[in-house]
Amino acid sequence: MHSSPSSEFDEYAGNYDEALAMGLSITGETKEYYASARVRWLARRLATAKWPVRTVLDFGCGTGSGVPFLFDGLDAKLVHGVDVSAASLETARAMHGRDGATFAMIDEPIGPAFDLAFCNGVFHHIPVDRRKAAASYVYDALVPGGVFALWENNPWNPGTRYIMSRVPFDKDAITMTPPETRRLLRVTGFEIVRTDFLFVFPHLLRVLRPFERLLAPLPLGGQYLVLARKR
Repeated sequence: MHSSPSSEFDEYAGNYDEALAMGLSITGETKEYYASARVRWLARRLATAKWPVRTVLDFGCGTGSGVPFLFDGLDAKLVHGVDVSAASLETARAMHGRDGATFAMIDEPIGPAFDLAFCNGVFHHIPVDRRKAAASYVYDALVPGGVFALWENNPWNPGTRYIMSRVPFDKDAITMTPPETRRLLRVTGFEIVRTDFLFVFPHLLRVLRPFERLLAPLPLGGQYLVLARKR
């Protein structure tokens, strides 16, 4: 029987980084490399589309380690992190508190609507029958025309499946294929803008990373980004 996401991540709040590093070590990179690269990629997409971002909802923020990248990489003025794990949020407040950063349990009122919702590797932890409600939560939190940047692990990539099998809180997760993710967002009311695949080359092959932009349409990368817009 699966534990609830909240109890599972309360358990890992104190050693989340170590547990994640156990899986990522085979790529030769740290979680900071991936966090920074995700936001840089997203920032380029937003700039190309001329979508300025001032306020960000970090959906499933965990211990808040992605918050500094959202501030610095997107030039955001406010980042509000929500999560189901009270212990993780305590860590987030202690380690990533700064002007404009706020954190709350997911069932607390969230205040103003957001220009952007950012989510990384969260939906595969949400029970399948609750994913529509989670997507609707994000939809309701956005301003009209607001953007949802949903990053998920690519189950079509054998390396990703292997890494997830090495991470204690990922090995039993139910992954989502890109078509499943797009379908979920469409039925919630989002308009799909594009799907990109990132993280094709590990550290040993980093000299090839400039080619990742050309490979982004192909389902090769370890993660994928579905960019969607509230109608």
